[in-house]
Amino acid sequence: MTTHSALIQQDIESYLQLHEQKDLLRFITCGNVDDGKSTLIGRLLHDSQSVYEDQLAAITNTNSSSGSNEVDLALLVDGLQSEREQGITIDVAYRFFSSQKRKFIIADTPGHEQYTRNMATGASSAQLAILLIDARYGVKEQTRRHSFICSLLGIRHFVVAINKMDLVSYREEVFQSIKSDFKNLAEQHFDEVECQFVPLSALSGDNVVNRSSKMDWYQGPTLLSILESVDIAPSTEVGGLRLPVQYVNRPNLDFRGYCGTLAAGQVKVGEAIKVLPSGQKSTVKEILVGDQYTENAQTGQAITLTLSDEIDISRGDLIVSDSDAVNVSNDFNAKIVWMNSDALVPDRQYRFKIGTRYVNGYVKSIHWQQNVNSLDRTETDNLPLNGIGEAHIVLAEKVSFDRYQDNRSTGSLIIIDRLSNATVGAGMISGPANQAANDDINVSTLKSVDSSVTTAMRAALKNHSGKCVWVSNTALGEQLEWELHKQGFHTYLIEANQSEYLTVLTLIDAGLIVITTGSDTLHTKLSQFLPDHQWINLNRQVLTEKLQQEITKLCRK
Repeated sequence: MTTHSALIQQDIESYLQLHEQKDLLRFITCGNVDDGKSTLIGRLLHDSQSVYEDQLAAITNTNSSSGSNEVDLALLVDGLQSEREQGITIDVAYRFFSSQKRKFIIADTPGHEQYTRNMATGASSAQLAILLIDARYGVKEQTRRHSFICSLLGIRHFVVAINKMDLVSYREEVFQSIKSDFKNLAEQHFDEVECQFVPLSALSGDNVVNRSSKMDWYQGPTLLSILESVDIAPSTEVGGLRLPVQYVNRPNLDFRGYCGTLAAGQVKVGEAIKVLPSGQKSTVKEILVGDQYTENAQTGQAITLTLSDEIDISRGDLIVSDSDAVNVSNDFNAKIVWMNSDALVPDRQYRFKIGTRYVNGYVKSIHWQQNVNSLDRTETDNLPLNGIGEAHIVLAEKVSFDRYQDNRSTGSLIIIDRLSNATVGAGMISGPANQAANDDINVSTLKSVDSSVTTAMRAALKNHSGKCVWVSNTALGEQLEWELHKQGFHTYLIEANQSEYLTVLTLIDAGLIVITTGSDTLHTKLSQFLPDHQWINLNRQVLTEKLQQEITKLCRK
């Protein structure tokens, strides 16, 4: 390998020690077919001097035999024969490289819609997504689809790489136009996502590793500089201890250790813990990392715990802090990415893997399916291959879990076909399903007593009927309520959870303009009961004057 580090030749021990201390960034590249994903990765590997000499010689010979004088760096990633023949990426390809500041694992994913499941697989473990956009064509449906899937899978860092700038004469106005289009898209659909933009040419290497001399108008960092500096601290994960038990180590009668990788939080000797789903309690007696005893351990470390008490713990249990309130249920909602040619249908038995636990179960119902191109939701009774939707899952046994947005390790699941043992789906847990909330409920039960004051009379008195305005964040809700209040509307801002949807419906029935945020499951539940004229979905981040006027008009109806 041609490496930039002279330490390898001068002092290999110091180099390895320095290398071990670097943190690791996992990222995914995604974009339309022929947007240049594989070429970009090849360029990153080549310009960061992370390509073995025999690899470079092999692809050079391949190009020579095909009559080309240029080295196709995409061949460093596209290893399958069919990929090279078609010039596209089919399977997820992983590559490792490192720079002076950080180590990286890249997942190169296919761009074609029929390989959405492969793309979702690559995104499931990524911390950052590079979204490639062809500068000639701008934001396309595939951009929306990939952005949505990355957001759905919890990726909170987007790098929008506007590629092939060489084909548009490196013009700044092209870059600014695409940047503006994507920012509008992100503001409408992707909350809590940090976006950075970089113009580049993967083919010629402009702004990939080295700064381009052809785009002096761009003063931001290069792509590699962004990858080296982005903050990947798990700030959104729950802070409490989460240790899924992978293995019970009992080499002799004097030792009983519980092994696993810390999915969240930290653990220390003497800490009070409980084991879920059984709820048994004990304290940590010893902690081993490898064969070394230690006083504490952090997220990501593979450890073995011994406890002060002999309690029944087996593979699949979850060890948490005694003070933590963790969901324990056999009944929950989850967003599903379906990966099998046979559609997901309710009531069919599957095997589910949550953390390190396997349990049988079935899908009770499918709430909705999301069109990954238009991002619209529609009712459905099945999920086809590559379909994405939310389902109500019922298991044969209780399991412990977190919401996926709180912890990707303890909030995710895979669905396994019981006959073929093949993985047929992946899921992100939204939260426990409230049984009462999922039963069919007559909204008329909201009227607790017969009253001579009707809903229409309340509306006439207030000069508007009750409505629900769904907003993306509380700050926007506060601003909107103030503006509506100044115009004489009777409003109520509330942060409700799924189980409180009846409260929201009651307030609407009372004639109020209810402004609320909440989970997707609450959104789904409310939209089931409210007619279109009482439902305003404000999927925006900023309240503009024009938008304010439109909402006022809708509230007057």
